[in-house]
Amino acid sequence: MASSRKATVMLKAVKKIAVQFCPFESNVRSTREFLFAVASDKARSTNLNCEVITTVKHDKSEPVVDVTYVDGERLVMKGSNLTSSEMLNAFKARCMAKDPQAK
Repeated sequence: MASSRKATVMLKAVKKIAVQFCPFESNVRSTREFLFAVASDKARSTNLNCEVITTVKHDKSEPVVDVTYVDGERLVMKGSNLTSSEMLNAFKARCMAKDPQAK
């Protein structure tokens, strides 16, 4: 996880990130770590217009991250089957592909 935190999360190509999870389930750690990375002040400063919405439910629902990019494309990740590193790597790869200046 340390290597994924070194590289800054760039939200330039992102319109909205919606994160939902039930905090009482055992499989929410990676989703919460992803949320921590994208909601940090440093990440948020890369796009002040990006909405980060957190929905905490108490219904034993699966943790889900739903990313909407400025071009309308969506990336939906189910956190119960992924590590936070896998989620961040997929997110960063898609962001870099959409922002030629990030390369």
